[in-house]
Amino acid sequence: MGKKYLEIRWHGRGGMGAKTGALLLGEAMMQQGKYIQAFPEYGPERRGAPVTAYNRIADEPIRIHYGIKSPDVIMILDPTLLNTEKVWLGIREDTIFIINSGLEPNQIKEKFNIKNKLFAVNATAISESIIGRNLPNTPMLGAFVKATGAIPFDEFLKSVEARLKMKYREDIVKKNMEAIKKAYEEVKES
Repeated sequence: MGKKYLEIRWHGRGGMGAKTGALLLGEAMMQQGKYIQAFPEYGPERRGAPVTAYNRIADEPIRIHYGIKSPDVIMILDPTLLNTEKVWLGIREDTIFIINSGLEPNQIKEKFNIKNKLFAVNATAISESIIGRNLPNTPMLGAFVKATGAIPFDEFLKSVEARLKMKYREDIVKKNMEAIKKAYEEVKES
């Protein structure tokens, strides 16, 4: 990391797993000896309402405690949120976009006039085909690891699998791990 913190802002909707995705990423990074913050910001707590979550990752203790204003990485779980003002707040020239979309990265760039480095993966299709419902958070984690190289993929997989096993049945864990791997393989860059 070139700067003091790696800051990630997640945009999704209630029920898509933005909060859980941020927590899983934070725990995986913590297992690598990093200092982390992972926290949500809620508006109305209901399925389908916009949700924002954050990660802050560092090599030293993190002494600040506020939302991320100018993210290094922006995770978009629902591409319709690209039409909202909040997604665009604090975007810099070097902010990396990772977007859940069936469109090609160049199509997304053109449609939304994005000049930044952009990665796209159809996390919805992956989650629906493997997990059985639209839960794009774990596939988006696979895309994040591929796009950023912030953590070795095998180490990331071990950490997420161990964490998921604490809460979910083996078949659910297996499907989520498969979805992460598929997104890691399928994410495209522009």
